[in-house]
Amino acid sequence: MLSFPAGEGAAPGFLGDIALAAETIAREAAEQGKTIESHAAHMAVHGFLHLLGYDHIVDVDAAVMEDRERVILASLGIADPYAE
Repeated sequence: MLSFPAGEGAAPGFLGDIALAAETIAREAAEQGKTIESHAAHMAVHGFLHLLGYDHIVDVDAAVMEDRERVILASLGIADPYAE
């Protein structure tokens, strides 16, 4: 997953682009025992949060971002991607 924030002068409401690699999503989903659909949704939510300014460089920020991901994914009926 890659996210590319919109630059200055972008259309109002346009946050940027998110790119997902289908082969990587499929491989990671298989490795993690998840469906491709739920892992792709997780990566899309993760990318969207990056476009909103969230990051996970510092542990405290990572925890905040992961909590937001859990809430959003739960609202879509997708299990906690960070559960063991």
